[in-house]
Amino acid sequence: MLKIGDLTNITERIINGETLTFEEALGIATTPEEDLLELFLYAKRLRNHFRKRAVDLCAIINAKSGACPEDCSFCAQSARHKTSVDVYPLVDKEVVMRKAEEAKANGVRRFCIVISGRKASREDLKKIGKFIEGIRDIGLLPCATLGLLEKDELLFLKDHGLERYHHNLETSERFFPNICSTHTFGEKLKTIEEAKSLGLSVCSGGIFGMGEEWEDRIDMAFTLRELQVDSVPINFLIPIKGTPLNGIDMLPPLEALKIVSLYRFILPNREIRLCGGRAQVLGEFNSMIFFAGADAILTGNYLTTTGRTYSDDLRLIRLMGLEIT
Repeated sequence: MLKIGDLTNITERIINGETLTFEEALGIATTPEEDLLELFLYAKRLRNHFRKRAVDLCAIINAKSGACPEDCSFCAQSARHKTSVDVYPLVDKEVVMRKAEEAKANGVRRFCIVISGRKASREDLKKIGKFIEGIRDIGLLPCATLGLLEKDELLFLKDHGLERYHHNLETSERFFPNICSTHTFGEKLKTIEEAKSLGLSVCSGGIFGMGEEWEDRIDMAFTLRELQVDSVPINFLIPIKGTPLNGIDMLPPLEALKIVSLYRFILPNREIRLCGGRAQVLGEFNSMIFFAGADAILTGNYLTTTGRTYSDDLRLIRLMGLEIT
């Protein structure tokens, strides 16, 4: 267990360009509840040093929902799970642009097209290319979450103006077989590496509270550090009726915030983005996310669950004295 004095030294070393070791990360993970406020303050200091006072906002559209052949145990959109999720094919461009315009009007900088399924079909990719052009034309940075794409497919999207590709690792390589058997951790790594090889910005993180250990959370962070991804989305599991993880209790809010701080220490100069489960898991503690080290959020509704409204998040950012990038 680390002492507060150790955190002072570690924080200074990170500011001076050193990286957190696995043992130090484990020490942070065992920070007792009575010392969490001090931990958050050190994480906030790292955020202020590396990310200043800026907050990056993104929003998404669930552009194709349900009927996914994969068996990810957390996901309501898997056809293998009996959930009440809506099922529909790829939406029209007009629907995408309406949501994108709404996001832009609320201060959002990035807009992401998300679809269900192992990967986008060639037919859907052609349509999504047009979506991306439209999003860029209105002044937003286009992002896409389209599954396990190959290099030529990613290049097609880049040629149409894609700025960032999002593809979560979800968890550590060790724990991954516990949540998915229809594709591998290695396939995920390949997609991320292909996107990076083309010069695309990459957003990759995972879901916490699926039964993983602290070592798994640290392992994933270290993998993301090696991959040098630009943005790290932190999602908290919301157990959904009909999925295999339905019986799991949601994370306690202070444990969730500790994860945010831990990731700031491991990935000090990257966007640490709070996403799915933020409203449900953190509740009244949501206002602590920036104190704990976050510098980016997904705002508005998510894929199959509701998030916080644009106005609520904008109000929080203003109250914290932070700035929207």
